[in-house]
Amino acid sequence: MNILKLSLLSTLIVLLNINSFGQSPDTKYKATMEGWEVSLEEARIQSIKTGKPILANFTGSDWCGWCIKLKRDVFVTNEFKKWAEKNVILLELDFPKRMVVPQDIKKQNAELAQAFGVRGYPTVWVFELSQKSKTGESKIKGLATTGYMANANSWIKDIEGKLTASKVKTSE
Repeated sequence: MNILKLSLLSTLIVLLNINSFGQSPDTKYKATMEGWEVSLEEARIQSIKTGKPILANFTGSDWCGWCIKLKRDVFVTNEFKKWAEKNVILLELDFPKRMVVPQDIKKQNAELAQAFGVRGYPTVWVFELSQKSKTGESKIKGLATTGYMANANSWIKDIEGKLTASKVKTSE
């Protein structure tokens, strides 16, 4: 009986590790939320096609309490999803502790965190990304930044106010 319990426990632990701590080699790495990109290049392409800026969520999706609350209280709500669809391209830049992140994505996320001066999580930036055609050099223009807010309506109002202020400053 004890051997059976140990065997079941071992199987359960293996399954939890596969599901919680990484993806199988056949699974393509993807964002923790539907509709979010993990590749800056893919977000850039969509941004160019649509004319929308990129909203980047710097998160610790599996360990950061405020990040988990931001996702639950704002990012997965219908209000946010409707707003985002009209206004931004979504990019998740994750720094998990238990999930395996491909090396190229890990490098991209670290470089972007450094470029934006991210010191804590969650940090959210809305930005435009342009590329010089002759040199291929990318230029990032930060438009607004924010973090956790308790509900989608407050969060949207805050970021819209900051984006409006950014447009006023850049058009002068």
